[in-house]
Amino acid sequence: MDRTTSRADNSPVPAIAAALRRERERAGISLAELARRAGIAKSTLSQLEAGSGNPSVETVWALGVALGVPFSRLVEQPPPAVRVIRAGDGPRLRSQQAEFTGTLLAAGAAHVRRDIYLIELEPGAVRDAEPHIPGSVEHVVVAAGRLRTGPSTDPVELGPGDYVTFPGDVPHGYKALTPGTFLVLVMEHP
Repeated sequence: MDRTTSRADNSPVPAIAAALRRERERAGISLAELARRAGIAKSTLSQLEAGSGNPSVETVWALGVALGVPFSRLVEQPPPAVRVIRAGDGPRLRSQQAEFTGTLLAAGAAHVRRDIYLIELEPGAVRDAEPHIPGSVEHVVVAAGRLRTGPSTDPVELGPGDYVTFPGDVPHGYKALTPGTFLVLVMEHP
């Protein structure tokens, strides 16, 4: 039995579509209201709920914040009991702002509320992140390269093996300082 999630069969779009509908209905809000809260067009939200389109990290984050749910709840597919994600595989979303790709490795169970991501960055623009759900905390371990990250008002520079934790509910950013930078990001949600 192959327990590997491969790039060919791991598009996050179907999971995003189902999760958006589920979470919007749970919140009891209309398409128009959710679109307004997230700052996106109603037609874009309608397409996303229909399973068409290719949402960016920023769009999915905005929808998660507007719904009051973690990003992972909108992209995670139900995992099998044992799951292997090979390097380069997994549900990947790219940023519109910078050469930034996030791969959700594991979402926390409802009572755990932690998500684990593998982030790949290349030098260039900063990946600016809007505040997440109040009480969110980010933990970063750099695996390769050099990175500047943290709250927009107090970023730090990190190298391989360095760890930082900071509030995720304030504006923050990620900027690769060398090619081939990648890191593990653990997000905790209240």
